[in-house]
Amino acid sequence: MYTVGSKITPEQAIRIREAAKHLVLYTEDCPELTDEQLAEFRPVNFATWEERYQAMVEAGVITEKDSIPVVVGK
Repeated sequence: MYTVGSKITPEQAIRIREAAKHLVLYTEDCPELTDEQLAEFRPVNFATWEERYQAMVEAGVITEKDSIPVVVGK
């Protein structure tokens, strides 16, 4: 597993080189995305609950009337 900021191992480098040789196969079930579709992607790793809450509101998953979950201690 790769951790951001760490160096890859020789084995990982080999796997990356091998994977780069394979063609991408688009099918009816997995079509190539248009630039417009790609522009719709948003990150899911939010820094705060407030950012996550706002993204969920914007996506229509929850309404602004819903409360933000509170995380208490660890």
